[in-house]
This record gives sequence, C-alpha cells and structure tokens, in this order.
Amino acid sequence: MLWHGIYFCACGFLVSVTGEPVSRLVNIHQGPVKGYMAPEGGVFVFYGIPYATAPTGPQKFRSPLPPPIWTTTFEAVKTNIICPQNLALTNYKGEFLMQENCLIANVYVPDTEETNIPVVVNVHGGAFQYGYGSRRAPMHLVQSKKVIAVNFNYRVGAHGFLCLGTEDVPGNAGMKDQVALLRWVQKNIAQFGGNPNDVTINGCSSGGASVDLLMISKIADGLFHKVIPESGSKTAPFSVQVDPIANAKRIAKELNYSNVDDIENLEEIYKTAPYEKLYKIDLGNEKDTSIVFLPCVERDIGEEIFLDDDPVNIIKKGAYTKLPMLYGITDMEGIYRMNNFDDWIDQMNKNFADFIPVNLKFSSKDEKEKVAQKLKQFYFGNETINEESVLDYIKYFSDVMFGYGIARSVKMQVEAGNSEIYLYEYVFVDDSENYIPYTNTRGAAHCAQANAITDLGDESKLSQEYKNMKSVMRDLWLNFITTGKPVPDGSEYPAWPPAGYNRSPYMSLSGTLALKSSFLGNRAPFWDEIYDKHYAKPEFRI
Repeated sequence: MLWHGIYFCACGFLVSVTGEPVSRLVNIHQGPVKGYMAPEGGVFVFYGIPYATAPTGPQKFRSPLPPPIWTTTFEAVKTNIICPQNLALTNYKGEFLMQENCLIANVYVPDTEETNIPVVVNVHGGAFQYGYGSRRAPMHLVQSKKVIAVNFNYRVGAHGFLCLGTEDVPGNAGMKDQVALLRWVQKNIAQFGGNPNDVTINGCSSGGASVDLLMISKIADGLFHKVIPESGSKTAPFSVQVDPIANAKRIAKELNYSNVDDIENLEEIYKTAPYEKLYKIDLGNEKDTSIVFLPCVERDIGEEIFLDDDPVNIIKKGAYTKLPMLYGITDMEGIYRMNNFDDWIDQMNKNFADFIPVNLKFSSKDEKEKVAQKLKQFYFGNETINEESVLDYIKYFSDVMFGYGIARSVKMQVEAGNSEIYLYEYVFVDDSENYIPYTNTRGAAHCAQANAITDLGDESKLSQEYKNMKSVMRDLWLNFITTGKPVPDGSEYPAWPPAGYNRSPYMSLSGTLALKSSFLGNRAPFWDEIYDKHYAKPEFRI
C-alpha cells in the first residue's frame, strides 16, 4: 500500500515521517523489484534492473542473453552501472561502476494508481562510443502523470559495434541490446502501470540515429508505436558503417596488431584484447564525420539480424512499418565541431576534400576534388576560411553531420508513404549561453532540444524565458507521446501539420512557435544532387 503524507529528502530518496523511504514493490517476470520515491517527489524510480545479460569472454560481441531471475526482492537502487567505455574522453561526472554485465534499465513511474499509462523509452546518445541510460533524467515528464519513462544502458564502442560478420562477432550487439530492452518493456511494463501497446522511443544524436534505425529493423517491428529521433537519423554519416571490415583492420593496426588482413586472426585480436586497450583511441574527431564502431548492415550467418540492408534501400522499398514521427534538429548543430575550429580552418583551405562526409564515394581523385570545390564554394564562397567564417563553418557541419541526414530521410519516407512526420527546427537560445567564438551570436547547439525536455538539475536557477521554453517543449513532446501529434486538435499551440513531399512545413521552436516552409532552404536540394550521384552504399568487403 502507498504511504501518503509529509516527505523530506534524505540519502537520495524521499522518506516518510517515520524515517522509512517511500517505496513501491512491483512483481515483474524475473521476480519482485522495489523502487523508491525520488527526491523531487511524485516519481518512483527503479534503478539498475537487469533487462538482459551481456555475454562475456570470447563471446562478448554476440547477442544479449536472457536476464537473471530471483526470488527475494531486488532492491532497484544502483544508479552508477555503465558499460565499458573511455571516460577520459567524456565530461561525465560521478563515480561509475564500469562492468561487462551492464545491461540495466531504469524505470520512472508516476505516483498514481492509474494503469495503461503511455510509455516513453529513451536511448542515450554518445556517438555510439560513450554514454549511459540515466544521464538524462525525465522527472518533469513523469511528474505530469501522463507517461512512464524508461532509460537503459547498451553496449557501446567496439563492445557494441564491432562488425566482422562472423559467428562470434556478427555485428550490432549494441542495437540488439536495444531490441532486448524493448522486448523487456513489452513483457514487464504493464506491471509498473504502463501500456505495452503505447510505447514511444526517443533519443538524441546517436540515440536519435538508434531509434530511427530501430524503426526499419525487422526484429524491432511491433515493439513500439511512435518515434522521436532528435538530431540524428538513419541516413546520417555517423549512423551506419560504410566498410566495417576496413574499420576493424584500421583500429587493430593503430593498436599495433599485425596480420590484420586474415579475418580469423582479426577476430581473435578483438576477442582477446582487453577493454582498456580497445578504448584507448578517440574515435569521434574525424574530418569526414566518420566513426569507426557504428551499426552495420549484417552478413547473413543464420542468426537474428538487426539490419539486413542499406537503410536507404529499406526506405525506398517502403519495407518497414510507417509510424508517427517527431523529427528535427537545432539551428546550430555544428557548434559540436567548434573545438576543432582553430585546428581545421587551415586544413580546410589546403584540402577541403578531407572534409567530405564518409558516406560519399567518387570514381577518381579529380572527381572528388571537383565536388570538394563545389562544397567549399557553396558554403564559404571564394574567400579564405578564417575566423570570420565561423558561422559558415557551423552551418557546414550542422548540415553534414545532422541536418541533411534528417532532410534526406524525411523526403524518402514521405515518398514511401509516411504521412505522419512532424518536422521541426529548435532555435531557442537563452541569454545565459556563451557567444560563439569570434562572433556576437548565440545558437541552439547539438541536442539543445533534448536538454529542454529533460531535467537540468536545479531548474529554479534558470531564466524565466528558458523555464517557459522548457514547459512548452515538454507539452509538445508529451502531446506527441500520448496522441501521436505534437499539436493535437483543440490545442492552444499553432497548428502543426505533417511534412509533405517538399519537406514542408516544419515548426520553428522558439519563444514563439512559427510554421515555416523549406526545411534547410536551398541546402537540402543542393545535397540531394550530391548524394544522388555519389552516395556510398554500406557493404562488407572481406
């Protein structure tokens, strides 16, 4: 029975006047689990529930195994379990328990007796190399009592995305973890009061690419019903490996291994290499926007396949279930690359071809150079790239990394028959944000919309403008999660129709909402022409 009365904060949970933490016991298929009222109040949180078991040893790259079962009560309180990764390359703060068996889910349940509550599952970002489920907290969303939220860990880096097409290293282990989590939700969320027939998946950056890929995966079909890819797409250069075998060989060489051209030896290298060695290399700063360990198109080895074809082919064939989508970017995603600006501008002047996205190919060096000059001219004109070019630099990387992938995906999906894609650009930026270097301009950086929706610690210190924006964003996202439309009939917000063949309209999300046309302006058709001619289809070359 729930305890109601006076609460105060102690030891990370709310406790009753008797000194006992306020808790809730739920019986899931694995056994009883106990969660506790969060310090913010109004939400019971169940941390660290195993939803699957990560294989270890020589089989550590294989699909996840079933989760453990128990008979005594599982105290769902561990908040710091993360999968193996290089924390030195992140800005994550805290004391983490890094372990191979890291496949845990966190469930956030509103303090209500209601049942059949819509469910939102968040897939964390981190370039497929870093991250953990509980990094973004959904307390405000859940305090609305309109949703139950789930976030979780999945294998990242080589652990999750090494792809050799062999029995022990088939590829996409991290994506198969995500599918296992969604199956776990289908099996267990009703016990928490959730509706397994009303599940929305969302994520930002690589989390956005993940949910976009889940939408076209045969093994994920039917496990969710609405999709929110934020600043990430299934057609972005960082969503699918173009040549996974070449990537695996390259990293093995950089780690000073030899005989990497022998696939059996290459497999043995990775199966025996310690995690600490595999995560020594920073894989997120390539000029061509490539990342080595990503999802891949798998070889058929007689096992369950997450991705059996190029996402572009799958979309064009319409061979997937069309679902309502809330799809978009921020206006200055390319701020993500500002740490590289001073180092890269001279290199861009010397050899712009190095900065062409990895998922383009050319018949010759001359052809590549011509396209490079076309790109440079389009974004930077005839001028030398320097400090005065910083906003053009940001626009280029906004489009290359995030914007055009979404524009391309929307166009193809509408042509394939999806008439429920709600497109947006998030442009709000608070006056407390720093100016972009060399300018008096601010912009909404990568995943700023996700920051607006989730919790940012003590929000009482935020400006009133940002508080208002966060309230609007949470309303829109909750509307979509609960109705399939960000602005349902009868809403106080401006009407928001789905996008059509010309990638219009889209909603500009700022202090005021404004419906606009021509997503990315003339940049989208410019890139259409280039990708139509030079797209590099992902493939295995052993």
